Amino acid sequence: MTDTTLIIVAAGGILLLLFLIIRTKLQAFIALLLTSSLVGIASGMPLENVIDSLKNGMGGTLGFVAVVVGLGAMFGSILEASGGIERLANTLLDKFGEDKAQWAMGITGFIVAIPVFFDVGFIILVPLAYGLSKKSGRSLLYYGIPLASGLAVTHSFIPPTPGPIAVADLLKADLGWVILFGMIAGIPTMIISGPYFGRYIASKIHIKVPDTFQTVSESGSKKMPGFATVTIIIFIPLFLILLNTLSGVLLESQNLNALKSFLGFIGHPFIALLIAILLAIFFLGARNGFSKEELQQITTKALEPAGIIILITGAGGVFKQVLIDSGVGEVLANMMAASTMPPVLLAFTVAAIVRVAQGSATVAMITAAGIISPIISVLQLEGAALGLIVIAISAGASILSHVNDSGFWLVSRYLGLTEQQTLQSWTVMETILSLTGLFVVFIISLFIM
Repeated sequence: MTDTTLIIVAAGGILLLLFLIIRTKLQAFIALLLTSSLVGIASGMPLENVIDSLKNGMGGTLGFVAVVVGLGAMFGSILEASGGIERLANTLLDKFGEDKAQWAMGITGFIVAIPVFFDVGFIILVPLAYGLSKKSGRSLLYYGIPLASGLAVTHSFIPPTPGPIAVADLLKADLGWVILFGMIAGIPTMIISGPYFGRYIASKIHIKVPDTFQTVSESGSKKMPGFATVTIIIFIPLFLILLNTLSGVLLESQNLNALKSFLGFIGHPFIALLIAILLAIFFLGARNGFSKEELQQITTKALEPAGIIILITGAGGVFKQVLIDSGVGEVLANMMAASTMPPVLLAFTVAAIVRVAQGSATVAMITAAGIISPIISVLQLEGAALGLIVIAISAGASILSHVNDSGFWLVSRYLGLTEQQTLQSWTVMETILSLTGLFVVFIISLFIM
């Protein structure tokens, strides 16, 4: 089959995938599997090879992603149920004071979204923005936008949230580099799209607290954990994963192989997250009055939403595998590699197109990673460069959230915004977030790629 035909097959497959998700509202997991199968058949693969690609793509992806996403979901669930989120937010608000509450909201969102999904964190924390707005008389956007920005930045840029985990696995990027560059890009991004933009848009649109105002729920009769305990436990897995990555660069002596092996073991995402969960179960759960049965119920329930994300990610792995096995990926890779567009900008653009077309940031990340993956081997990218590509894809998948994105309606509902006001605030915030993240990644890429 000619290269031109394979390019047509690839383009047709991507358009079909978008059509199935956008127009027919077919579940993304089914749409990815169906599209992958049809691309394999259309590219001339023997039928038995198509089945093998489906199995290998799903199995190869889930071996890593299922464990990390599952552990991450349970970790976040314990933090939520224990009152750790409320403790974190209230302490930061007390430290910063009312005048700088914007910064407290942004930093709270940034930290909380490391182990907790965006929608869960937003629903739990938005009553804090209600209370601040009522007390100060300022527009709800003054506090709500920094909160949403902090949550959105970390949710998109920093593992163990599902999006960057999935992209890192599909591109075979080291999570340590992803975390490092996610932090470097995420902090200025949160500042610009959060407190600064929040202050601006609040001066243009005055939003009162919705009638459904509610206060942050306390964790019943349970004793809330301490701020230091919560913060340390959240950052332990990130520290261990980063330590593992940096040890591979800094500890080159043969005499240090045993230390490198040990750091590699405890810094692997499986072990790092397992350590964090065990610490959370003991310090946030058992020591604060939770019974064994309650903790079991909390961790088990956390796997329900994680299961959907895991399956969609696995189907994204299938799509990538079929592109590679069919030869479509190689043709696409050679074509894109011949482009003068820098790799980070190319990765950003692909993710942005998919994001605007179908809405879901996670699906956009996974689809873009599947398309970009074959290019990686052609360009011979590895190490830190792959970490940058992951963040570029994550930034692209955050741009221009609008009416086809569930996050758009979540923010609109809880902040009491009209569709136009949501476009003026949330959508612009997401676009600033996306472009700022791209700018930081592009500058870093000039030095390491």
